[in-house]
Amino acid sequence: MKFYISVDMEGITGLADYTHVDSSRHNYERGRILMTDEANYVVTEAFQQGCTEVLVNDSHSKMNNLLIERLHPEATVNVGDVKPFSMVQGLDSSFSGAAFVGYHARASMKGAMSHSMIFGVRHMYINDMAIGEMGFNALVAGYHGVPVLLVAGDDQAALEAEKLIPNVTTAIVKKTISRSAVQSLTPTKAGELLREKTKEALANRENVKPLVPPSNPVLRIEFANYGQAEWAALMPGTEIEEGTTIVKFQAKDILEAYRAMLVMTELAMQTSFC
Repeated sequence: MKFYISVDMEGITGLADYTHVDSSRHNYERGRILMTDEANYVVTEAFQQGCTEVLVNDSHSKMNNLLIERLHPEATVNVGDVKPFSMVQGLDSSFSGAAFVGYHARASMKGAMSHSMIFGVRHMYINDMAIGEMGFNALVAGYHGVPVLLVAGDDQAALEAEKLIPNVTTAIVKKTISRSAVQSLTPTKAGELLREKTKEALANRENVKPLVPPSNPVLRIEFANYGQAEWAALMPGTEIEEGTTIVKFQAKDILEAYRAMLVMTELAMQTSFC
């Protein structure tokens, strides 16, 4: 049984604000250690429960955060940027299940460091479905027939996961006080929880169905300002919806929509937030 783990950083135990997740800030190195240890709890338990292969994808920022020397020696790791499928690079139909670790709530929602890819995004939609990173990644997993079995992060990420994926197992390692403050478990207790919930998720895998994406989806991204929308709309096939900062793209499948989202958000970062 092959198991896939996508590891973000904002939802990791004890990380409350951007000084923990930004490589230029003073708390970042502590954040890297906690992120790596948290991933390792899930990896170790997955092997303990009979998984034969575990692929870990570093899914935060430049995707070079994990300290590979601290991980289980039998795991393999995707590290670095650029990845054609970003947070779900390497996920395909050969995997029996996936875990999203260190995840956070989508943009414009309550939750520690909530956002969707970049801080210039207010909302993202596939057809009429509002999604964030978690939802988009789950739809790509579903395209390959892979169910998301476990989501670990703050309480708001867990709520989002439970609405999105029936019967998913969630591990709440911290509770939101504000967007930059949390009530957190200690790393030791979080590790115990993550191992317990990984075991539970793998035992429950037959009760979780892949999140099947729609055919020919329409991707719509609402940006914070018009300049960001203008940049995003430079991608061929896009258009700005009149009177809004929403950029629309008709995709042939969810994989094309995902890559379009990556291009649009990267382009949008070329302008300021003023």
